[in-house]
Amino acid sequence: MKRFFAAVLLLAISALAFGQGKSKVYLTREISPEALVRIYKALGVKAEGRVAVKVSTGEGSNPNYLKPELIKDLMFEVDGTVVECNTAYANAPEDKKDERNNSENHWRVAERHGFTELFPVDIMDEYDEIRIPVKDQSHIKYDIVGGHMANYDFMIALNHFKGHPMGGYGGALKNLSIGCASSNGKAYIHSAGKMNKLDIEKLWTPEYIGDQDGFLESMAAAAQAVVNYFKKQKGIIYISVMNNMSIDCDCVDHPAPVKLEDYGILASTDPVALDQACVDIINQQKVTAKNDPTDLLSRIDRQHGTHTIEWAEKIGLGTRNYKIVSIDR
Repeated sequence: MKRFFAAVLLLAISALAFGQGKSKVYLTREISPEALVRIYKALGVKAEGRVAVKVSTGEGSNPNYLKPELIKDLMFEVDGTVVECNTAYANAPEDKKDERNNSENHWRVAERHGFTELFPVDIMDEYDEIRIPVKDQSHIKYDIVGGHMANYDFMIALNHFKGHPMGGYGGALKNLSIGCASSNGKAYIHSAGKMNKLDIEKLWTPEYIGDQDGFLESMAAAAQAVVNYFKKQKGIIYISVMNNMSIDCDCVDHPAPVKLEDYGILASTDPVALDQACVDIINQQKVTAKNDPTDLLSRIDRQHGTHTIEWAEKIGLGTRNYKIVSIDR
């Protein structure tokens, strides 16, 4: 009997040594509606109940957001609702109503970008907001999310991987944190817990915005809050599309030109592994006439962007240790 348990222990140690404890990140190099459904099914987790699909509807003049035509088959497969929250920008002037800084403008953008024609859309903080528990309270003591989050049982974080002016990059962790936060919640995260009610005149001043690592750590903590919320419901999964990868986020009205070629779609049940895999893919790109990762890598480095992933791992949200599993034939 002792020999049996010794053999089992040896097998377990060997499995760890050969990376069996790694999170799986599924990959397809095809970017199409059909490929999105295939990679969703590869995860082996069925979206059940009332399904929220968190995707950016894109700023008014930004062309890089994930198009409704791309995501439609997945939306129909899971019978999902596109969910969004308003931004924390100053009010747009009368001649510029194409930002998502309030619900009226946000609905106008969602309609113009084709989302409302194909899917049910829900601006989760249109009427109210709720506070959900945060495990890591190093900076924020709770997470302020759109009140309509309470209407859903399951979430698909459908992320557009690209750069971001403040976070360095935008992926699953940003979509879960900033993406699900109400306007007040965005102010709370961006200020690393200093402002829990949006005051646009103060928010973007050095007094409130200056602790970059605190902001990144607050994003990780808020992402974990959303993940834990849905794990207590029916579940949550993460899918990232690597196309139209500007150094600027979909929240930027006039983004910098795209210098990277489209790469593919990745998916995982671990948002930390997923973001790490996407960043690693960018790091592995070689500079050619049509494909240049230099600007995006510089932005990630300048904004200390990978610290979000490192902190998310530290607080137990997931692991940066992953294995790529191709679903392409």
